[in-house]
Amino acid sequence: MLNHLYGLMVQPRRQWQEIAGLSEKGVNRQIPYVIILALVPALCWYFGTTEIGWNIGGSGEVRTLTNNSALSLVAVFYVTMILAVVAVGYFIHWMAKTYGAKTHPMKGIVVAGFTATPIFIAGAAGLYPILWLDILVATLAVAYAVYLLYVGIPIVMNVSEERGFLFASAVVTVCLVMAVVVMVGTVLFWSFVAAPVFS
Repeated sequence: MLNHLYGLMVQPRRQWQEIAGLSEKGVNRQIPYVIILALVPALCWYFGTTEIGWNIGGSGEVRTLTNNSALSLVAVFYVTMILAVVAVGYFIHWMAKTYGAKTHPMKGIVVAGFTATPIFIAGAAGLYPILWLDILVATLAVAYAVYLLYVGIPIVMNVSEERGFLFASAVVTVCLVMAVVVMVGTVLFWSFVAAPVFS
């Protein structure tokens, strides 16, 4: 699994070709990749928000979350990341017929999971929560994830570059809608279920 991580970050086109060459059983074996890699941002943000904390407004006061509050928020964060990858993967599978691609549901999920690799790695920035740095790292990670998607869809789904571009653009649109849904869900969760508790 780690060879895919390194390959996607350093030689994405070659790595996508290797992934495209996997059998259906080989593709299904890649599912733990997402489950394990999603732990990186969850654990880093737990540590960063409970042990390091952040300074709000330059007042010099460091704010941290209580362990229980951080644990519940990080658990929901982890589950949300997994569900987002599964949902995007399902949409990749669902849209595949429109673009003339042959696929199965797990293939879509694996493509979505591999595409999210830079976002999961960028989650390590949560170890030291500085707002401007985290926003910068997240922006770069999302940009690279979009690049991976546009490179990977034509290769893995075995469609032309033109169809792959349209296919990837449709997936990006789905991801933008899901991002809005997650943000609204976060506000509702904090308002009605478990707001952050500061120590």
